[in-house]
Amino acid sequence: MIYFTSDTHFRDSRVLRIDRRPFASMAEHDAEVIRLWNEVVAPEDEVWHLGDFARGDAETISTLLAGLNGRKHLIIGNNDGPVTLAAKDWASVQHYVELSVEGRMVILCHYPFRTWNQIGKGSINLHGHSHGRLKPVPRQFDVGVDAQDLRPATLAQILARRRRRKA
Repeated sequence: MIYFTSDTHFRDSRVLRIDRRPFASMAEHDAEVIRLWNEVVAPEDEVWHLGDFARGDAETISTLLAGLNGRKHLIIGNNDGPVTLAAKDWASVQHYVELSVEGRMVILCHYPFRTWNQIGKGSINLHGHSHGRLKPVPRQFDVGVDAQDLRPATLAQILARRRRRKA
């Protein structure tokens, strides 16, 4: 399976205040986000993390990555520092990717776009950065944990979430 997520902000206490995540401490936050990730993602699955992974030194980042199931790719976010980018546990690190997933062209970037490649042919833009605060536009989806019940989701789950909200 292929999963998408963003804006985990492990070890970044700003998310408790700014994003009002429902945890008393960062230790509680990180433990729950890790638990939910591993509840959903199997070791053989692939995960595209669309930026703002964590704060910390090399050992902290490596420990976090080792504790999360799946083969992990990073799409670079504005809060991903050199230590995060250099972590050896990423399968790939880049700013932008175009993938074919379940027969759909999917455009991945940390930031939401106003337009993207093959938008007129049904392609989908997955992004993070906005923490669930942007008004949705057609075929554009925020995959950050704030918009996805704190866990990674498949493309089918992401698309179904939008359909449920319209109903």
